[in-house]
Amino acid sequence: MVSSRSASCGAAARGRTEPAGSADGMFTLEQVVPWGRSFDEYRRMFALTDADLRSRILGCADGPASFNAEATRRGVSAISCDPIYRWNRQQLRERIDATYQQIIDQTRQNAHEFVWDSIRSVEELGAVRMTAMQAFLDDYSSGDGRGRYVAAELPALPFTDASFDLALCSHFLFLYSSHLSEAFHRTAILEMRRVAREVRIFPLLALGGGRSPYVDPVADGLRHLRHDVSIQEVPYEFQKGGKEMMRVSRTAPSWWAPTGPDETSTAG
Repeated sequence: MVSSRSASCGAAARGRTEPAGSADGMFTLEQVVPWGRSFDEYRRMFALTDADLRSRILGCADGPASFNAEATRRGVSAISCDPIYRWNRQQLRERIDATYQQIIDQTRQNAHEFVWDSIRSVEELGAVRMTAMQAFLDDYSSGDGRGRYVAAELPALPFTDASFDLALCSHFLFLYSSHLSEAFHRTAILEMRRVAREVRIFPLLALGGGRSPYVDPVADGLRHLRHDVSIQEVPYEFQKGGKEMMRVSRTAPSWWAPTGPDETSTAG
């Protein structure tokens, strides 16, 4: 979805929508382009282990993903935050229906930019995404009532320090590098680290398919603040080249200082 400040929080498949707020700085439902991913995709995008799923998880910019619904059914402690949760189920249902074909048409036009492997066609993609968004809608009212869906957005989260073990951010940070500054990215990641022991961000691509120009300077800046940062390959690639996540974890010892660009590690 899109907003004047946060560009997207559950973005369209191709991500052609742009942030455009109303006069008061807020965004409207008509500017939201919902597109939700599944629990299985989250597991692969973030390389989630069984141990990870036993932790307290926060999903930032989850949009209409089914991760929370499916995770909750599996006994996982999960909370999702996104500004679209200010709207009710029927409003979100209508917006999904209104924008679905637009997203599918855009994806078909840009099919060469995707890896048609686990998802083999545009039609199958549509079915997978609609299944995920329907699972979200089916869970939304009860989950909202139980506090699992929180209307909030980066870079300011309404949670106390160390409320979670793991904070995930899918298809928001780095993707919208042309709309969100390097400073925004750094502040948002530090905010996620404030509320969670570890942060994982996927993908590291900007709109258009190239690696975000902010990945390296943001990682370096975080290291200088004594955070551990690594870039790791994950068992998921749908957008070509989009198979890496950033991990930001515990604060490094006070004596530690980065020595150069080789500090980034890659696990394949």
